[in-house]
Order: sequence, then structure tokens, then C-alpha cells
Amino acid sequence: MRRPGRGFAMAMPPMLLILGFVGLPIVTAGLYSLGHFGGLNSTTAAIGQHQHEATTWWGTLGAYTEVLSNPRFRSDLAATVGVTIVSTAIVMVLAIGIALYQRFSDSALAKGLAVLSIVPMFIPVVIGSWAILTFYSGTGFVRTVLAQVGIDGPVWAYTQTAVVIGSVWTSLPFAVLMVTSGVQAVPDALIDAARDAGASRARTAAGIILPIAAVPIVIAVTFTSIGVLGSFTVPYLTGPNAPAMLGVDIANYFQAFNQPQQSIVMAFVVFALASAIGAFYVWANFRSASGAVR
Repeated sequence: MRRPGRGFAMAMPPMLLILGFVGLPIVTAGLYSLGHFGGLNSTTAAIGQHQHEATTWWGTLGAYTEVLSNPRFRSDLAATVGVTIVSTAIVMVLAIGIALYQRFSDSALAKGLAVLSIVPMFIPVVIGSWAILTFYSGTGFVRTVLAQVGIDGPVWAYTQTAVVIGSVWTSLPFAVLMVTSGVQAVPDALIDAARDAGASRARTAAGIILPIAAVPIVIAVTFTSIGVLGSFTVPYLTGPNAPAMLGVDIANYFQAFNQPQQSIVMAFVVFALASAIGAFYVWANFRSASGAVR
């Protein structure tokens, strides 16, 4: 005899935990961004500056108008989106290249690349960011080595280039593991059949391996882009003061500028961007599931 109520009851504790520790803060933050200063938002509203209080029953868009019309925010938003796109593209090119090389070759070099690509996973982000900062600073390793041969090397510390390098460093291990798992799951029979038909390695990868491994690749793209989009440590330690990544900007507005309402608006902008990326992930999985059913 089936008892659906028992299964529902067993699933309720984690659902209630998520609603209490994730859902409720999101709701209260959304109300605060619309100018509702009572209840759980009363303490924050008592000490915040440059706030926009609700003038109607649903609230006010004053904080959103202020933030979205701010040239500094638009510059930081453009920098954040740009770094996210560039970092994700580099990570995926490296991850797909390593995965395909490991699939087609059993050499020591292929195995070595696979091992080296996951090393950043075991190094704290703070340590890695500081190493990148000192490595590309004005007196760092790159300029020191190039100076020995009379070349004036670049200074990438405190630039968006350093943020991209740090983002690639921290995001590559997961992407490699995810893409490699999808590529290795492709049946050998399909690859052998393509080779027997005269297909080159590039044609085999583009026509057979990558389409079959599409879902893991989409997962890697989704998690990489969302991770870079909301990153804080890497851009905080290695990036410039302006334009800054939105993760750093949110912290500055909340702590240094004492403008929590504006910081929450920025957080909702990041949330909207992440939701759009997540929607792409859901769409890709839905298309994959529909194809499998057919």
C-alpha cells in the first residue's frame, strides 16, 4: 500500500530548512529593497544611509532607479559580465581540450595535464590569489625574468587580466572533472566506427563526442559562469578598485558606504543574471531529456 504522505513528511525537514535559512532572507531582502523597513528589516533600516522608504503598499523602486542609473554601477556591471564571459570561455576551451586529449591519447603528457588541471582544487583561493598577485606584480616573477633579457614585462596585478587569470585558476578543476567524465562516458564503439568511416579526430570530436557529452559541458559552463559572476576573493585581492566586480561592489556598499539597500539591489541584479544562466541549464537538460525520450 502506497503512502505518499509519508514520503512528503520525510522530505519536509530539508525543505523547511531551506525555506527558513534561504527563502526567508531572500523575501525580507526583497521587501527591504522595495522600501519596507519594518519587522526583520528594522535594525538594518535604523543604521542604513541614503535609503528609499516605501510610498505605496507594494513599495518603491527608488533604490533600483538610483543604482541602475549610477554610472559606476553600470561600469562595474559591464566589467563583471565581461570577466565572466572571458573567464568561462577560457575555462571551457582548456577543459574541453584537456578532456579530448586525454580521450584520444594515453600518453604521460595527457595524464600529466589532467593531474595538473585539478591541482588548484587543493589550494585555498586566498593563497592562489595572493600568488597570482605577486607573480604578475611590478617586481614579480614575470617582469624579473623578462628584465634579464632586456624586455619590459607587463604588470597585470590589480587589473581585470589578473581577475580573469584567478577566475580561470579557481574554476578549471571542476570544469575539467565534469567535461572529462562526459567525454570518457562516450562508448568506444562509436569512436571506432567513426574512425573506420574515415573521420578525423576533429570530426569525431565535433560530430560524436561533444554532442554526447553536451549535458556535462553545459553543467560546467553553468557552474563556472555563476561562480565567476558572484566571486569575491579573487577580484578583491587581484582586481582594480574601479571598475570592480559586483561581488566586491556589494561588500563595499554594505560595509564601507553603509548603504545596505543599494547593496541588496546589486545582489538582486547578480541573482537575476545567475537565474538567466540557470534557465539556460534547465533548458539544455530539458532538450536533452526530450531527445532521449524520443
